Amino acid sequence: MTSSSVVDKPPVRRVAIFGGTHGNELSGVFLVKHWQEHGAEIQRTGMEVKPFLTNPRAVKKCTRYIDCDMNRVFDPDNLGRTVVEDIPYEVRRAQEINQIFGPKGSDDAYDLIFDLHNTTSNMGGTLILENSRDDFTIQMFHYIKNAVAPERCPVLLIEHPSLKYATTRSVAKHPVGVEVGPQPQGVVRADTLDKMRKIVKHGLDFVQLFNEGKEFPPCTIEVFKIMEKVDYPRNKNDEVTAIIHPKLQDQDWQPLNNGDPLFLTLDGEVIAYKGDCTVYPTFINEAAYYEKKQAFVKTVKMKLTAKHIRSSS
Repeated sequence: MTSSSVVDKPPVRRVAIFGGTHGNELSGVFLVKHWQEHGAEIQRTGMEVKPFLTNPRAVKKCTRYIDCDMNRVFDPDNLGRTVVEDIPYEVRRAQEINQIFGPKGSDDAYDLIFDLHNTTSNMGGTLILENSRDDFTIQMFHYIKNAVAPERCPVLLIEHPSLKYATTRSVAKHPVGVEVGPQPQGVVRADTLDKMRKIVKHGLDFVQLFNEGKEFPPCTIEVFKIMEKVDYPRNKNDEVTAIIHPKLQDQDWQPLNNGDPLFLTLDGEVIAYKGDCTVYPTFINEAAYYEKKQAFVKTVKMKLTAKHIRSSS
């Protein structure tokens, strides 16, 4: 490997850890509150690490949100809305977060944000990637996956031409979603919290090594790229008429082939998957997604390769 093939990246000096973007996803809420009082665990030499509770009103009520989903409103229209009396709470809060940690897309934005989430789906400790060309974040995910092995750490790539998420973490130059489950809403489980805690620890360790001058040679990771959201079967009144089939339930990241069962009606009718290629469903039967008309997400497997990187400092 010659020095000319190394890509210099700016050091990562400002890092935030968000909890409570959804107020009833309690692993991140508990961790952020703990780190606000006892921050030594997350501090690393050469950088500032700020734990931050993003949606305090929803956290206080232990509900997903007050007026609207905060994890979908970090788009130019909402961030630029005039603040009037009836503006949704989460939009006003998004503007405040953008002022503190952004502005989004600017040189002044935070370098890295870990946004901590729980899911009721059987997704394990999942990392969420927003940009397939982000060499730094892909290198970090490679490091984290190796650090937690042999435990699985799937990577979900949410880059898609028509599915726009406008996530809370997208304020940062390098947004990182941490999605750990299964865990019920409004509940905290020690094993789930520990899994999340370890992912953050290894991520921070990577940043410190990078800032200190360690070079990371080219690496390749497997990711699951989002392709389509699939709704439940519904009747003319828009009511759900079939539920997730037992053979699909809890099978996040497992291959789904043409003819495999998807849904089951209460009359016992099986509705099968019709597709010309193998897909890998995830967010299966996620409780928070009933309102979004989403039974699961179809993904396909692919490989991403990151360049050889080092800090430019």
